Amino acid sequence: MKTKKFLALLLAGLVGVSMLTGCGQTAGNNNETAESDLAYVQDKGTLVIGITDFAPMDYRDENGEWIGFDADMARAFAENIGVQAEFIEINWDNKIMELNSQAIDAVWNGMTLTDEVTSSMSCSAPYCINAQVVVVPADVAGQYQDAASLSALNFAVESGSAGEDAAQALGLNYTAVQSQAYALMEVASGASDACVIDLLMAGAMIGEGTSYPDLTYTVNLNEASGSESEYYGVGFRQGSDLTDAFNEFYAAAYADGTVEALARTYGVQESIVAPAE
Repeated sequence: MKTKKFLALLLAGLVGVSMLTGCGQTAGNNNETAESDLAYVQDKGTLVIGITDFAPMDYRDENGEWIGFDADMARAFAENIGVQAEFIEINWDNKIMELNSQAIDAVWNGMTLTDEVTSSMSCSAPYCINAQVVVVPADVAGQYQDAASLSALNFAVESGSAGEDAAQALGLNYTAVQSQAYALMEVASGASDACVIDLLMAGAMIGEGTSYPDLTYTVNLNEASGSESEYYGVGFRQGSDLTDAFNEFYAAAYADGTVEALARTYGVQESIVAPAE
């Protein structure tokens, strides 16, 4: 009887050890999977992209669908990794928090690679070059052709943007607003004297034949402050393997003409950056 009881206890112990070992291996596999952002996105079937209304990068067409150079590139990248692209309009000031909380998987919206961005996200190689410019009503543009002439103006800038950084660097008076689109509306309505927006957006949104024919841009703030040109990149979570996946995709899309074709569609071909060799 004692022998049978001992064997039974020994068997139970071995089974318990086996179960613990099995659980440990499963947990390890799950952790390995969880560490891959690419696998996480592929498992759920969607790449959730944080954007703002920012033509010609991300904006809605007449049917309410998001289009633009970035939006179309994002769809192509999502298809390349076997998932669907989903777009969520975010508060630009909260982009890092949205990314880290997994509310979104990427920030892809003409995002300037600032020190704050590159230290908080895993960023792609640059794909566009840009600058910050001053937008004013066309009928007073002649009065505002250099940095010294801007001191008395009240500006609207997008909160948390490179435009806000440029305004701060030059000591301009400004109010932070939700997006660059709102900044333009502030000037058009007369609520602000001027705004600071991306050069790419200015090229698409102001002047003859655009939504704001009575606005124009004057001073390039990068040149005025002696700062370097800006570059756009895509932001993923720190340590994300989606970054390498995007860089490989972009290099292939550039080589096969996809990038050039989309750039021509949205009028940004002069701003495209070739992938590094």
